[in-house]
Amino acid sequence: MDLPYYHGCLTKRACEALLLKGGADGNFLIRDSESVPGALCLCVSYKKLVYSYRIFREKHGYYRIQTEADVPRKIFPNLEELVSKYKKPDQGLVVHLSNPIMRTDLCQKGRRSELELNIYENTNEEYVDVLP
Repeated sequence: MDLPYYHGCLTKRACEALLLKGGADGNFLIRDSESVPGALCLCVSYKKLVYSYRIFREKHGYYRIQTEADVPRKIFPNLEELVSKYKKPDQGLVVHLSNPIMRTDLCQKGRRSELELNIYENTNEEYVDVLP
C-alpha cells in the first residue's frame, strides 16, 4: 500500500502523539490495527482526543464499520475514495478529515521503533562502534 498517510504498524500511542502534536481537529492517518489482524485503523483527532475507526477489506473494497447500528455500512473500491468521502463534513465521523499526517522516510511506514530512529541522532562521527 503506497498511500502517504498510511503508517503501517505504527503503535496506537505513537499514532496519538503524531495526531495531537499540531493540536488541529481533523488530523488523520491510517495504520495497521494492533488488535485485529488484517484490519486497518483510520485515526482522526478531535478536541485533543484520537478516534479510531476500523477498516476491513471485503471482496469488493474497503469499508468502515459504523459505530451506530442504524447507520448503513458504506463500501468503497479503495482507500483513496474512502478518505475522499470522509473529507466532506457530516459523513458520520466525529469530524471530517482535513489534514493528512504524512509518513516520513525515516519511519518507513511506521515499521521502526522510536529507539531505532534516534540511535545516531546526535553523532558527528563517520563511523560508530558496534556493540557485541
